[in-house]
This record gives sequence, structure tokens and C-alpha cells, in this order.
Amino acid sequence: MKPDFDYLLAGGGAAGLSLAYHISQEPRLRDKRVVILEPLVKDQNDRTWSFWTDTPTLFDPIVAHEWQQLAFRSPTFERVFQLQRYRYKMIRGLDFYRFVRAALEQNPQFTFVQTTVEALVDGPQGVEAHTSAGRYSARYAFDSRPPQLDRQPEKYRYLLQHFVGWEVETEHDVFDPDTVEFMDFRGQQQQQARFIYVLPFGRRKALVEYTLFSEELLPKPDYEAAVRDYLSNTLGVASYRVMSEEVGAIPMTDHPLPARSGAHIINLGTRAGRAKPSTGYAFKRIQEHSTRLVAALAATGQPPKNLTGDRPQFHLFDTLLLDIMRRRGEMTRDIFSELFRRNPIERVLAFLDERTSWPNNFRIMNSVTPWPFMRSIWHVLRGRPGER
Repeated sequence: MKPDFDYLLAGGGAAGLSLAYHISQEPRLRDKRVVILEPLVKDQNDRTWSFWTDTPTLFDPIVAHEWQQLAFRSPTFERVFQLQRYRYKMIRGLDFYRFVRAALEQNPQFTFVQTTVEALVDGPQGVEAHTSAGRYSARYAFDSRPPQLDRQPEKYRYLLQHFVGWEVETEHDVFDPDTVEFMDFRGQQQQQARFIYVLPFGRRKALVEYTLFSEELLPKPDYEAAVRDYLSNTLGVASYRVMSEEVGAIPMTDHPLPARSGAHIINLGTRAGRAKPSTGYAFKRIQEHSTRLVAALAATGQPPKNLTGDRPQFHLFDTLLLDIMRRRGEMTRDIFSELFRRNPIERVLAFLDERTSWPNNFRIMNSVTPWPFMRSIWHVLRGRPGER
């Protein structure tokens, strides 16, 4: 029997809607029928996405803010970097949802169904989705539901990048509207990697976020105390108003996250490892993944054989840093201080984007103290995470 749709998207968040929008922009796929199955209405500004890029994106029309300078700060090194080819950008979740839905709801290719996908069943000719609203079939399914990992802590590392951020408004000029505070490590580390991240929207308005890399969440008052301390003692802000709050926890692991779950089921987003394990950045990686998938579908009618294009050496680099974060998290501050002090900012950003060549990878590796990484290499070779 002919399937109901050509493509079925299990999830209508960042990854699912990005792929759908990329499909809508490809003329060779205009005859393809697409169904998007998502349980939530997505009418709230539930998150923001930030990324750096040196090329235009499909979502430039909804970029809320853009910066040309990044600041790194630690007790041993501080610098404000002027970006050359890169720009640092931010998109609000609600703007993204509205933009994509407005485009797709006018396109007869796309069908939205508010429902929960309970199971995807792969078959010889396609996929069947079992949902709370019934069954849907498609030639290919693209699954962006959160992964359910069978954790193996004796073999892999499981951390969280977790944060609480306040969008604040002050009574006096405080922030530099041209400069993102990319990482401010000057606070107490408490045997973990902890820093402040600031996105300024003007001289009196900014998102101020307290971010940690660790295995466990903190009590919420601890995050809030750190944000208050930064505002009061680092910036000297006596009075401010909290306009909104952002809370999140991004899984960061070297546990294998497969790019597909079957011959006709392709994974997206976090489920496909698109959140970079050592930094948590995901939005641009999702766009690159969508571009790759759509190009192959348009050219051959099938997904590409190499679904992500990931290069294995960067997976190793991520694993080494996760191992250090897990056993000696406070060393992360010194590693990043050396990284930013001894390399051009464009090289650092290209490395974090997994776009550097082997010669530049060696330059990056030679710029940081080797002993923490040598110990982590030993843990990788023996197949067990390091302990403190």
C-alpha cells in the first residue's frame, strides 16, 4: 500500500521544524507530502538559541540580536575579541516557531497534527507511527524525540550543561551592547566547570546566565544566588528588574547516539547527537544536518549514506574534555584560558565548530597543558571513565 506521506517528522521542535523548513525551500521536493507530529502547541518563548556563523542562514530574518565581539574572562586571562568573519547571533524560540509555522501552514505540502508519537515501526517499504491520534505511515520518518538512553556509567560519561538565566533591566547603563560575555570563569568553581554567560540587548538590558557542567543539578536558589552575586558584586548593579527567566539542562555525553534507528527512521536533533557533547551548542549543527539530508533527498530520493558527516577525531576530543570535566571539573577553567590566550579567536571557534584541519587541530592541542588530556586518553584506552 502507498504510505500516507513521503516524510513523517516525529517532533516539531528545533530539529523537526528546521528540517521541515529546509524541505519547503527545496524546489525538487515540492511534490513531497510531509506530516509533522508534535504534542505541544509551541506558543511560548521556551528557549533561545545562540550560535556563531560566517555564512548567511535561512533564519537570518528572525535573528533577534547579533554581536561582533566576544569576551573571555578568568582569574589568569581576560580579553575582548573582535570577530572578523564570524558573527554571534541569537534567535528566540517563539520567533522561530511562528516564522516556520507561518511559512508551512500556507504550503499544502505540510500537515500538522497535535499528537504524541508512541512508537515508530520500521517496515520493508516505510514507517508506521503509532500515536494518540491514530496511525500514520510514511516512506521515511525523521525522529527528534528526546533519546531514552540505556545508561552504561561504567563505560560512558554522562554530564549535564545546566543553567538558570535572568533577562534583567537595570536603572543605569551597565552592559556593553556590542560584546557577548562568552565565558566569565572568575567565580568559584567548587570542583566543577562554572561560568557566567551574558547576552546584552542594550546598555540596560541583558540575559545573565549561570551555567555549570556537572553530573547533578543544583537547588534552584543556588543558581539564582550566583546570578545575583554577579550583578551586585561583579557589575556593581544596585537595582534591577527581572523581566523573564530561562532554565535548562542539556545532556552532554559520549554515549553513542545513532544517526538512524532503522532503514527508514532517521534521527534528528539531540537524538542524533546534534548537541555538541563538550559545549551544548546545537542550533547550527541542526541546520547543517538538515541541509545535508535535504540535499541527498532532492538528488537521490534517499537520505545520504553518511547521515551526519561527523569526523571521528572531534568525537575523541569531546570525550577527553568530558572525562576531564567529570573527574576534575575545575580544570576546565584553565584549559579554556589557555585555549583562548594562545589561539586566534577564529581558530577557536572553527575548532568548536569541528571545521579545523589536522594542522590546526595540532595547534589547538599544543596550546593547552597536555597532562590532563594524557590521563583522559588512558581512561579512553582502558574503556572506563576517569574518577576524581
